[in-house]
Amino acid sequence: MTPTLAAIRFGLGLPAGPAMQSPAAMLALLAGPDPAVALFEGFGLTRVQPIYYAAASARQAARRGDVQRVAYRLKLRDVQEQALRGVQTEVARAVASPDAFRERLVRFWADHFTTEPKFQIEAALPGAMVEDAIRPHVAGRFADMLRSVTLHPAMLLYLDQVKSIGPNSTAGQRKGAGLNENLARELIELHTLGVGADYGQADVRGAAEVLTGATATPDEGFVFDADWAEPGTAQVLGRSYDGVGVARIHALLDDLAAHPATGRHLARKLAVHFISDTPDETMIDAMAAAYAASGVLLDVYAAMLQHPAAWAEPLVKARQPVDFIVAALRALAVPPDTIMAMGRGTFRKRVMLPLRAMGQEWGRPGGPDGWEEEANMWITPEGLAARITWAMEAPGLIGPLPDPRALLAVALGDRATERLIWAVGAAESPREGVGLILASAEFNRR
Repeated sequence: MTPTLAAIRFGLGLPAGPAMQSPAAMLALLAGPDPAVALFEGFGLTRVQPIYYAAASARQAARRGDVQRVAYRLKLRDVQEQALRGVQTEVARAVASPDAFRERLVRFWADHFTTEPKFQIEAALPGAMVEDAIRPHVAGRFADMLRSVTLHPAMLLYLDQVKSIGPNSTAGQRKGAGLNENLARELIELHTLGVGADYGQADVRGAAEVLTGATATPDEGFVFDADWAEPGTAQVLGRSYDGVGVARIHALLDDLAAHPATGRHLARKLAVHFISDTPDETMIDAMAAAYAASGVLLDVYAAMLQHPAAWAEPLVKARQPVDFIVAALRALAVPPDTIMAMGRGTFRKRVMLPLRAMGQEWGRPGGPDGWEEEANMWITPEGLAARITWAMEAPGLIGPLPDPRALLAVALGDRATERLIWAVGAAESPREGVGLILASAEFNRR
């Protein structure tokens, strides 16, 4: 391996800091405290919920008249501003954190456990889930992350668990309501065992029965309502789950996390994301074995980084738009305080709208299976045109432009080809030279 390859494939580009000098250094930093959390306070539920609750209450009151509708619109604006501020914080953290591998992993797991707001008042909840349920567990036990994510209000709302009522429960018999299987299906098919694993519709229904009672409210967050819980014994993958309560849900989640298919599904997904769309099978074997031995994600990453296939040439993945913009801001040495100081309109214009034009609107992949991984899904005529436009225009708006020849060494190191070196040297202006670097194939590969 080289620090340059490590920084591009597993981090957020050059310059490579001390953490990217070796797999051991990358893992040691990941095993410690999250340095990004110390940089800027995040937007977890403790910050998000009061504004969310106020907006939910104002929405109910808005039915009573025009004055209340105006008040609701103001509360809704507060929610939208908080959600956007949360994205700013995540971008600034990624730009400034010395642990770029961790930042990549946070985004990987946020995509693995995709949630989207269904209503405007829920706009800040997906970011809160990342802060509360993903960041703290990135290097820990997957079972702990799975528990935290599955029972987070963002997930319960997104996959309609708040509408799922046991048919034989107290509430089910009173209301004539029934199960909603969305969360149960995605829990098995996407979050744990994976598509094609050995499970059937009966297992999905059994999991849906176990999950009944898990719901969320704007004022309390996650709550367990025993009146909604399906009584009796549920069967999932040959195991029985008795009783009613959160303990039964935890038991199901722990069993799904420990299933052999889960380890292999997660191993393959990580390898595809970081290394190749057709990863080395012996590396998948090593990663799955590490997962089976401990269930600890840090051990899975270690198995990946210590395998020779992790350092194979050439770079065959494409930087997704979020990574592209963050890598560009890091290479340009844009201070994170500059990002945080941007007003709402400025940040939308310079980051959020360009991401949408590149094909990756922040946090909105359009389905629970997350973003596509194949390079040809990102390097499209429209997406590439948007990248080139951003590369030519945005850097000069964010800060003073560096000397393009100096930036070439900082951003690509020995990855710059002779043709690109010549083109940058022949550029008619610093703006054109910087744009050529950021729009180049070399910079857009990882």
